[in-house]
Amino acid sequence: MTDLEWVIDDFLAGPLPLASGEILENARLRYHRMGRLNAPKDNLVLLPTYYGGAAAGNHPWVTPGGPLDPERYCIVVPAMLGAGESSSPSNTVGAQAGPGFPSISLYDNVMLQKRLLDEVFGGARLALVMGWSMGGMQALQWGSLFPDRVAAVLAVCATARCYPHNHVFLEGVKAALTCDPAFRDGHYGKPPERGLKAFARVYAGWAYSQAFFRNEGYRQQGFESPEALLAFWEKDHLQQDANDLLAVLNTWQTADISANPVFQGRYREALGRLVMPTRMLPSATDLYFTTTDARADTAAMPAGRCLPMDSDWGHVAGGPGREPECHRRILAAAAELLERGALS
Repeated sequence: MTDLEWVIDDFLAGPLPLASGEILENARLRYHRMGRLNAPKDNLVLLPTYYGGAAAGNHPWVTPGGPLDPERYCIVVPAMLGAGESSSPSNTVGAQAGPGFPSISLYDNVMLQKRLLDEVFGGARLALVMGWSMGGMQALQWGSLFPDRVAAVLAVCATARCYPHNHVFLEGVKAALTCDPAFRDGHYGKPPERGLKAFARVYAGWAYSQAFFRNEGYRQQGFESPEALLAFWEKDHLQQDANDLLAVLNTWQTADISANPVFQGRYREALGRLVMPTRMLPSATDLYFTTTDARADTAAMPAGRCLPMDSDWGHVAGGPGREPECHRRILAAAAELLERGALS
């Protein structure tokens, strides 16, 4: 195996204290790595994962010769707690399995990722932390909590907290899933397929914009009709565990850069700690991480810039490798931030 192949490993953290006061027993963080850490330990790029996405979902951002070049950088992709790869309802045994899985915050995820960097990567400094959607929320949390460890932050289609309308959208998809009688309050014996399909259909309507459907953007993805796209979303969500989806949905709904012991709800103070170059790249047609909210967050960041992407693809515009022009813009922003760090 070479440095230009993905290595998959697990960081075993043991009992993990959570912000809620609970303990996650036998905590395990799955991560992907490509590239080698240099001697100064300052070339690590962290790519936290997004809602519903496996760690491999971030791989399209990483290519030899590209801005995130594994010949120059050590790229690490940590999978979120609850999402099915790291410790999650679906892979935990005992009292914390399934609906007994404890509530996980963004703070919990970032603190566990910091332990990974401290214990496995020798306290490496981050040249860049970058993510889409919930990955971007984690990136912002990283910069706020550890400004001395993070050289640059890139948050794509993300905000620093879950704003009220975003919260209501998530209540809708949650209701679609949990109203299936087969869900049984999370104690299902077999997957609640009707609920998972309903979840997928409601979610798809919010993931893209009105213009995406009006202008038949689904054809760019190889689908002949909106119904064909919805069928694909159904099939994809039938591969996911319902309790995992709800665990990470809770992490999303409770996300707030200041909801931790460091800032104790002081939101603008938490944003003000993002003193490193920070780029917010919202999609102009995102229906839940809106440009308005992203601009408001950026205004409180000393070195922040908000650079909206003009796309019909809504929230999906920011997904790694999804919409070609936005993919190019995202990688260009990453290149600019990494170049700034190299010159500093």
